Amino acid sequence: KLDNNYDLSGYVIILTGATDGIGKDMARILAGFNPKRLILPVRNKEKGNILLEYIKSSNGHAKNVEIWEMDLADLQSVKNFANKFIKEDNLEIQFQVNHLAPFLLTLLLLDTIKKSVSAELPGKIAFTSSSGHFNGEIDFDNLNLEKRSSYWHPIKGNYGNTKLMNVIVAKELSRIVQNENIRTYSLHPGIISTNLNHMNNRYTTYFINLLIMMFEISAEQGAINTLYPVLSSENKETGEYYNEGIKQEPNKIANDQEVANKLWKVSEQLLREHGLI
Repeated sequence: KLDNNYDLSGYVIILTGATDGIGKDMARILAGFNPKRLILPVRNKEKGNILLEYIKSSNGHAKNVEIWEMDLADLQSVKNFANKFIKEDNLEIQFQVNHLAPFLLTLLLLDTIKKSVSAELPGKIAFTSSSGHFNGEIDFDNLNLEKRSSYWHPIKGNYGNTKLMNVIVAKELSRIVQNENIRTYSLHPGIISTNLNHMNNRYTTYFINLLIMMFEISAEQGAINTLYPVLSSENKETGEYYNEGIKQEPNKIANDQEVANKLWKVSEQLLREHGLI
């Protein structure tokens, strides 16, 4: 009998033969153990969609399930599948979503923003961080979090680290564009229920849900907390961190210029390696 407490949140699983028989039930069971990703190669996309609905209706755990096309009777199809998998970003999901993606977007748009602003109408770039950044750290030997921690902490690790990166990038960007009529901000909107729990393991999700039950504010208030420091005509500062709309001193690591320089350079290098800049 399988242990119901398996946690597969650190694993990417590829399961062939999942549309019928034993494979179908294996897919259902594995999906219930919260895999980082469960990739199900199928020859027939329609049967793949039926399989996905079966998993959803059986245990509701289909958020990390992916249906990819592959025909085991066609070796070129198998090669195409493997190439697609190998060429993927291979980046930890929170590192990519919370840090690299907004960093890339900022880099790609920065020249356009510079040309569009003036002293009368300054540009504004805001990074949504979190009070969880106080639990973050920057380990350049483990930026992409390939090494798993020997102990569990609800906010340290992926989440706290990447939210700290938001604060560092906002502050470093403010230095880089200080003469460009552009202001930057990092902001904690407050504790709000979001759809990002799928990026966490089951224990972190449980802890975050408890915090939400105790301290949740409305989405509207969270929006106001985020927009107030950015839109306020009285706020002329740049590169600062705001907790629920109020300026606050951030994690001291955010003030380390050496760390900021290195994070910026390493992030640019990662994007170059993936052919994105």
